[in-house]
Amino acid sequence: MTIYQAENYQDMSRKAANIISAQIIMKPNCVLGLATGSSPVGTYQQLIEWYKKGDLDFSQVTSINLDEYKGLGPDNDQSYRYFMNTNLFNHVNIDKTRTFVPDGLEADSEKACSEYNQIITREGGIDLQLLGLGHNGHIGFNEPGAAFEKETHCVDLTESTIEANKRFFDSEDEVPKQAYTMGIKSIMQARKILVIVSGESKAEILNEVLHGPITPAVPASILQLHNDVTIVADKAALSRISGL
Repeated sequence: MTIYQAENYQDMSRKAANIISAQIIMKPNCVLGLATGSSPVGTYQQLIEWYKKGDLDFSQVTSINLDEYKGLGPDNDQSYRYFMNTNLFNHVNIDKTRTFVPDGLEADSEKACSEYNQIITREGGIDLQLLGLGHNGHIGFNEPGAAFEKETHCVDLTESTIEANKRFFDSEDEVPKQAYTMGIKSIMQARKILVIVSGESKAEILNEVLHGPITPAVPASILQLHNDVTIVADKAALSRISGL
């Protein structure tokens, strides 16, 4: 496991974008596993900037996203497909038919998850998986207690997640109660994993992930067993880690 310390969020974003751009340059037809949320926004902005300068070409890249809310379509501004389009895909020359996000409008959970697993297999697996880190150690929507052996599956969102998401919707009734997510097994099968972490509020959980026991109670702790993980975190997030 390699750990890079960044000065702040902006520096973290630039360092992470460097790693992703190197992957694209080394293998132009690579498969990127992508994430949503506040953590990767700066990384995507940096990638867009380099693309506009002519330094990056996304034309052969395939992307496979971690997760999507069940019940939300691509046009819903809270869906992760919408997030990816507005934060990255609309601004680079990626072929959108090669950008994959779980089908939130597929009501049959078993079908939606099986089809997504087939996509990952068909595309030859993920070359580089980008991850954020939840305050409770979750990666994707794999909350504490999630089985390590699961591939793409449907999860019931925790009350804390539903509560946190209420501010984005007109009413609580509109907040999705379930999501489709790549499982821990799917994530661990990626050839490389890149984790970005920012802020003092993540310091305690990052320390647990890196140095605590490997346990489903801290889903990201399983990353200790992967043979190619890079952590890019700012000073605040790394404040509990000694020896840096």
